[in-house]
Amino acid sequence: MSDLQTISEIKKCPVQYVLAINDTLNVISGKWKLPILASILYGNHRYKDIQSNIDKITPRMLSKELKELELNGVITRNVYDSTPVRIEYKMTESGKNILSVLDAMVDWGVSHRKSTLQGVKKDTY
Repeated sequence: MSDLQTISEIKKCPVQYVLAINDTLNVISGKWKLPILASILYGNHRYKDIQSNIDKITPRMLSKELKELELNGVITRNVYDSTPVRIEYKMTESGKNILSVLDAMVDWGVSHRKSTLQGVKKDTY
């Protein structure tokens, strides 16, 4: 995509629309990336804080996912010259824009859970 298109132009073309969705999924795909981003967005900037905030993530997986997010320009890794060395992860400007996506996912998830539970209750009577 040599020329950047506006969202309204992309929505007119199914091929461009799917390409944009695939670009997004390539960055945030997997089980752990969204929880990691959510953790960093809400104040957990150090490795141990992120790890303790996400249940069942292994240290190896967390390191791998943080590296991928950094390579994709979603987060930055800052190393501070102190004893012991302090490393913090921060969202880039591009990464901060994912908050609206996460909020939309939370809204949908809550709504979907309510409707699913209501459907289950109706089926049991």
